[in-house]
Amino acid sequence: MIEDAGAGVPGADRDKIFEPFYRASTATQSSGAGLGLSIVRQIARAHGGSVEYASRPEGGSRFTVTIPL
Repeated sequence: MIEDAGAGVPGADRDKIFEPFYRASTATQSSGAGLGLSIVRQIARAHGGSVEYASRPEGGSRFTVTIPL
């Protein structure tokens, strides 16, 4: 599990954050090409796993990567 205390992901962006080259509307303060989450998802799926996003109640994001043993 990875957590941060950043701006979080707006509801309108949540279905798209795992698409290659997509950057959420709150990503204006950071650099990047929008590939990280799509690569993580591809790796997890290649191993039979998944990646899930959840908004943290206190603000920020929580990503959980699950890969079966």
